[in-house]
Amino acid sequence: MATRAQIATAVDVQFAASTLAGKERRKRGEVAVSATYERSGGRLRVELASGVAVLIPVRKIEGLADAKPSVIASVEIAGGGYALHWQTLDLDLSVPDLVAGCLGTKAWMSSLARQAGKSTSRAKTAAARVNGRKGGRPRKPVALEDRHAGH
Repeated sequence: MATRAQIATAVDVQFAASTLAGKERRKRGEVAVSATYERSGGRLRVELASGVAVLIPVRKIEGLADAKPSVIASVEIAGGGYALHWQTLDLDLSVPDLVAGCLGTKAWMSSLARQAGKSTSRAKTAAARVNGRKGGRPRKPVALEDRHAGH
């Protein structure tokens, strides 16, 4: 079992590494300075500190695809430019991950999906509790040949 001092040291090391990584991202200009919704094209425009602007179709962004235009337009910059936030949707998106995902590979997008699954919010917790009361996640159907394989 770890002592309080060992835990504190581990947290300090991780915090220092995260702070350094954040400073490097900021230096590279990977943080948002503005974000707007372009209704005519149905795209989210994110301008980075580096001067690069990215236009992303909202239909490609999980959590925004079915949102109303007025809600999408309420986007806010959060976390010093590292995140985009939608209060009404209880949605936060990492700017560096969003940009990398637009330019990244299928493996990168899978990695982002795994990270998104780890995220928590009051809305996600409430939904999980409601689902649990209903009996949890439905079981996957077993193929006919799989049922007879054990016999």
